[in-house]
Amino acid sequence: MSQSTSSTDSSTPAGLSMDEQLALLRRLRSDILIAYRPHIQEGAGPIRVMARIVAELEQACREHAISDELIRAEVVNRTIGDIDLRQVVECEGEPGGPWDYRMLADELGIALPGEQLHGYTATGETYLWLREQMQTCERHLLSQGFDPRVYDIYGIGNPVLRGWLAGEMGRWGIEVTHRNIHLSLGAMDGIDNVLRGLAHLARTQKKESIAILFPEPGFGVPEWQALSYGYHIYRYSTAAENHFKLTGEQLDQILTERQDISVLYLTITNNPTAFAYTPEELNDLHAVLRRYREHGRKVFILADLAYIGTGKPEEDQARMATFTQPDVLKHTIFVSSFSKTYTLTGERLGWVTCGDPDIAAGISVSWSNGLAALPGEWQLRFMAYYRLFQERPLLAEKLRRFYRLRRTQLLAQLRSIDEQFHLFDQIYIDDDATVYNWSKLKEGVDAFALFEKTGIAGVPGTGFGYDDAYIRFSIGVIPIIPKEIL
Repeated sequence: MSQSTSSTDSSTPAGLSMDEQLALLRRLRSDILIAYRPHIQEGAGPIRVMARIVAELEQACREHAISDELIRAEVVNRTIGDIDLRQVVECEGEPGGPWDYRMLADELGIALPGEQLHGYTATGETYLWLREQMQTCERHLLSQGFDPRVYDIYGIGNPVLRGWLAGEMGRWGIEVTHRNIHLSLGAMDGIDNVLRGLAHLARTQKKESIAILFPEPGFGVPEWQALSYGYHIYRYSTAAENHFKLTGEQLDQILTERQDISVLYLTITNNPTAFAYTPEELNDLHAVLRRYREHGRKVFILADLAYIGTGKPEEDQARMATFTQPDVLKHTIFVSSFSKTYTLTGERLGWVTCGDPDIAAGISVSWSNGLAALPGEWQLRFMAYYRLFQERPLLAEKLRRFYRLRRTQLLAQLRSIDEQFHLFDQIYIDDDATVYNWSKLKEGVDAFALFEKTGIAGVPGTGFGYDDAYIRFSIGVIPIIPKEIL
């Protein structure tokens, strides 16, 4: 949070001194929080409400001719998890070296040729390379008898790309073929299609109802999706002493009490907490589900892998190895994307992997009756990006290092803020993965109070099915830089 500057500082065109601008900004911030507080749980939910508060406050500040410098210091958006590569300013080592993160937008094909990126001029090489690859991929598809420009009666994407993604799963030890893979417009679309498809299968099997278990805190969108398809929703609040993870003992008790649960939604590396399941914890869950299957009850794991790839490779490998057992794999549906692992949120490049190809066939109705056919140009771009990551594997390591740098800086910032304002009960250290921090606030403090006092906007715990004693911050939209903690 910035300090007041001298009233002799230069004034804006509206005639306000910097002190007057600062006072006005803080009054606008207080007013908008008062207006929104009663509505935090309405509409799209707390994440988007908090993001909307930030956007509307920034707009109001500009309408009042408040300087951009003050806005940046006093309105800090830590709500949405997307990384804006065009805003990256960090560089470790020599400029232009391997850990110059300003180059990521260029290296990932986001930056246009000649675009200026905080002192770095993009070559646009990857931007153009991707387009050349799209043409190459289209010619390859045509040679295989698949035309992405015409109607695809199955609606699940071309078999060549699906085969490549089967190979991608193979690096985790998940042995499948293209028949197990369906493309999706990002992870959320994949989850939506899976939930709709499983509900369809339940109806064809004459089941009276279908229920799903959501450990919380957790990503909330799948709950809304499941409700829209008629699922009975069960929520379970996990405990801080277990790092907010579901234990095998807890799962056993829940399944005993709730006989209709047939799907467990599980984020292997968690949003919002940034804690990840260990292999031992996953094996405990698998053992419980195995016992129930032996007695004729099937419970599928809907495994959200959005952040697998953002952590230490050897630890991610060990987590994924627990799913390779044939009986576990057969009852698991994985949802993956390049959104967080490669910062390509806007591209919407995702896929679904069913351990059982029969389940993959059964839920494919969601694709054919939803999208009818996946966009051809999008599939070609997906293929081009897949080739990029195969050709330049160091990009993944660079992004992991970049995430680690920002998480470390955010932890330091939160500790500095706490020394000044005493707002936190506990600032959690993550499992070296994801793009978030999850921390506990002191009694009487919530996300609104923290935003009003510090200018930093996070998402309250209620946005993830928990309570407002907790808050999630993102390292994504903007950098963590010293001026935010002045």
